Amino acid sequence: MCPEETVKREAPSKFPFSLLATSSFFVYLALLSPSWLASAQPAARTSDKQDGRPISQEVKGISPAALRNSPQVLRVDVELALVNVVVTDPYNRLVTGLDTDNFRVFEDNVEQEITAFASEDVPISIGVIFDCSGSMSNKLGKAREAALEFFKTANPEDEFFLVSFNERAELTSSFTNSVEDLQSRLMLTSSKGRTALLDAIYLGLSQMRGAHNAKRALLILSDGGDNHSRYQESDIKRLVKEADTQLYAIGIFDPFEYRGRTFEELNGPSLLSEITEMTGGRVFAASNLNELPDIAAKIGLELRNQYILGYRPSNKTRDGRWRKIKIKLRAPRGLPPLSVYSKTGYYAAAH
Repeated sequence: MCPEETVKREAPSKFPFSLLATSSFFVYLALLSPSWLASAQPAARTSDKQDGRPISQEVKGISPAALRNSPQVLRVDVELALVNVVVTDPYNRLVTGLDTDNFRVFEDNVEQEITAFASEDVPISIGVIFDCSGSMSNKLGKAREAALEFFKTANPEDEFFLVSFNERAELTSSFTNSVEDLQSRLMLTSSKGRTALLDAIYLGLSQMRGAHNAKRALLILSDGGDNHSRYQESDIKRLVKEADTQLYAIGIFDPFEYRGRTFEELNGPSLLSEITEMTGGRVFAASNLNELPDIAAKIGLELRNQYILGYRPSNKTRDGRWRKIKIKLRAPRGLPPLSVYSKTGYYAAAH
């Protein structure tokens, strides 16, 4: 598998938001030049390729029970809902060059009017969640290479942090623009212990609260199953739904017959698929360790080739409920069937 090449084209003015914009952002929109709105776009294209010691920080503070019972669910007072969208062809290549008329947005099965559209690279805050449990012992070298290849896709204004985990999740590096510093810290990781994957995702989402960029993403590099977390799957799924962060994962999965025999370990691949797809991300499974660096580069490219669709929700009710989002395509004639990836919804504001 080869990484895809970035397709260069004329882009609207920068729109540095990812999913939801509150009324406080509305003045910003008024100041944007008219070129930000997509009045004319080129024809759709498919790309042909697409001191170094860790800072120890355990998952602590909020207990799993408190998380389940917490009333502090993310409720957003939405004036303009923004959705990041990725489009791919049957060969899993990115499709760029689409315009507003090629998209339809539905909220709770009601079609919405798209009032804003953008497609360009913006600064991203990214957390890498790196598995160094005992089961990664023969995969650690290639996993490091994959992380480094991902860092190479960075832009100068991007920032990264690193969470490493085995039976504990630790913040190995807080936010930094220095890829060299992250590289040196990665080289200090060693594989041992059990796997607290859910705790590591929780720590990553918590760390993301200090991000400086509005667009945010986590990249998980893991062989799947969790067998040592304090947090439960339901806790993390809820937290992921509340967070305005896209999750991607590189799944370094063992064949089914070689996985651990606990339910959590057997269920690892489907767990990663579920939590990433909620956010508009996805899992890239590596059948061969040598594929890891190319997959990582592909994910970096995908994060930088997304459409942003904006609409004003027709449902103004402040009920605090989950609003489902569905994106449908009106593909240009002559293109094969296309796949769409986007976040599945958001929580409305409550009274």
